[in-house]
Amino acid sequence: MKVYLKTQFRLSMFKLEHENPSDFYLSCWQKNRTSLPFFCVRLLLFLTCVGILVSSLVIMGGSFSNLGLWFIYMTHWGVLLITITTAFATVVSCQVYFKGPIDATFGLPWYTKIYWALFNTTVPMAFFITIYYYSLLAGYVGEDWQLDPVLDFFLHGMNSIIMFILLMTSRHPIRLMHFYFVLCIGIIYLAFSGIYYAAGGLDPLGNHYIYPTLDWKLPGQTAIMAVVAAVSLIVVYLLVVALGAIRDALTGNFAMRSETMHVSTEPY
Repeated sequence: MKVYLKTQFRLSMFKLEHENPSDFYLSCWQKNRTSLPFFCVRLLLFLTCVGILVSSLVIMGGSFSNLGLWFIYMTHWGVLLITITTAFATVVSCQVYFKGPIDATFGLPWYTKIYWALFNTTVPMAFFITIYYYSLLAGYVGEDWQLDPVLDFFLHGMNSIIMFILLMTSRHPIRLMHFYFVLCIGIIYLAFSGIYYAAGGLDPLGNHYIYPTLDWKLPGQTAIMAVVAAVSLIVVYLLVVALGAIRDALTGNFAMRSETMHVSTEPY
C-alpha cells in the first residue's frame, strides 16, 4: 500500500498517458489479443445507453411543457454522459478492430484520452446519482410527480449497472489522481444550477429550484449540500479505485504494477 500511494501521488499521474495502449481495448477477463469480444460488449452497452436516452427523451420530454427542462437534471446529464462514454469506448475498440493496434509512441490518441477522461467522470457520477436519488429524492419524486417505474429504474439504477460492467470488464488503470474529472463535472453542475436559479428557471412543477436539496433561496443549506456532494463524489471515486484494484486482483491483471515500474524512474 505504501509503495502504491508513493507511485500514485506524482504529477505524472494527473496526465492521461499510459504505456500499454492495449489496456484500452482488451478486456481484463480475456487471455487472447483480439479486440472483437470487448468490442461487442462495449457496443451492447452503448446501444443500451442509447435506448435509455431515447426512451427518457420521448417519455419524459413528452410530459414536460418544455423539452428543454429535460436537460436541467443531473440524472439526465448522467445518462447523456454515459451514452457518450460508451460511444467513445466503442470507437476505441472499433478503431483497433478495423485499423489495427493503437500506436502510443507519441502518446495515446485523442479519442482514447477522451474516453479515459469520460470514464473517470461517468463511472463515479453514475454511482453517485444512484445513491443520491434512492437515499434522498425517491420519496419526493414519488409524491409530487409520477415517474414511469421502469424508466425510473433505468435512469437511476441501470446507469450504475452499465458503468459497473464497463468498469469490471476494462483493463486500463484507474488512478487516484484522476479524481478531479468527476469533481469538475460536479462544480459545473453546481454553477449551472445557480445560474438557472438566477435566471428565474423553474422545474416542471413550477418550483424555483431543480432539486429540493439544492435550493438557492437557502444559500446556507445549498453551500452545505455542495460540500457534502463534493466529499461524496471523492469518496465514490475512491470506491471506484478500490473496485478497479479488486478487478485487477481477480483477473490477475498487473497493469497497475507495470505502470508503477514505469513511473518509478520519473522525478516527483
